[in-house]
Amino acid sequence: MKRITIGNSALTASEISLGCMRMADLSKEDANKVINTALENGIDFFDHADIYGGGKSEEVFADAIDMNATIREKMILQSKCGIRQGFFDFSKEHIISSVEGSLKRLKTDYLDTLLLHRPDTLFEPEEVAAAFTELEKSGKVRHFGVSNQNRGQIELLKKYVDQELIANQLQFSIMHTGMIDTGFNVNMTIDPSLDRDGGILEYSRLNNMTIQAWSPFQYGFFEGVFLDNDKFPELNNTIDKIAADKGVTNSAIAVAWIQRHPASFQTIVGTMNPGRIADIAKASDVTLSREEWYEIYRAAGNQLP
Repeated sequence: MKRITIGNSALTASEISLGCMRMADLSKEDANKVINTALENGIDFFDHADIYGGGKSEEVFADAIDMNATIREKMILQSKCGIRQGFFDFSKEHIISSVEGSLKRLKTDYLDTLLLHRPDTLFEPEEVAAAFTELEKSGKVRHFGVSNQNRGQIELLKKYVDQELIANQLQFSIMHTGMIDTGFNVNMTIDPSLDRDGGILEYSRLNNMTIQAWSPFQYGFFEGVFLDNDKFPELNNTIDKIAADKGVTNSAIAVAWIQRHPASFQTIVGTMNPGRIADIAKASDVTLSREEWYEIYRAAGNQLP
């Protein structure tokens, strides 16, 4: 498994991360198998959020491995906060209480990384700064970042916080390519030319901020997966052909396509199937050629200008 440095930090991690949103539905035994399969295949970065399973996902995770200091040292734990029932909340009080809750559920003394989840338009950056400083000084959070934010929101936050923002979690997949479409269609009057994120891809590269790609197999707004989907015959035929040539699964190719980009994405996969985790991990050993990468991009229905 290839390793990357997360943002401007000393934190190195697997380029593929396991998203733990669905872990709340697993038994202790099944969750243990999922976590250990990930570790055995070089995946040591685990992504959580306080809302996943209403907090149960974090509990199941810790219970499944009988969390202790020895195993804690083998993994990197990230959690997110800010989404509440019907509203978003970046208040100092909520950020700190959310972290306290995650630490208790995960049975650990610290988070390697804390991300602010969906943007809260009512947030006061001074409050976030105060929360980050308190959490850092107490040793409860070592690194900070954001999720689903554009460059303007990040710059506003950076004006106040003292900590480096090392990651931004954004939806990206073969069938969700807005952040690169606009770069192909500069100064054109077609829909793919619309800049919907303030040039977040280039901003992230310029500022050495790691983009964590979520929902790597989804299309639309949670409409479903595109792999093995009859709605996308050309795309699946292309992916399957390349997968056969490389000796890996179509899931591995979908992740390898993301990882091929020089922006050094960290892909978050959410499967709770141990066999599929092992298959996806092989993406780290696959390097698509420029021709293969563009072939897949075109097969997804994209036209190059």
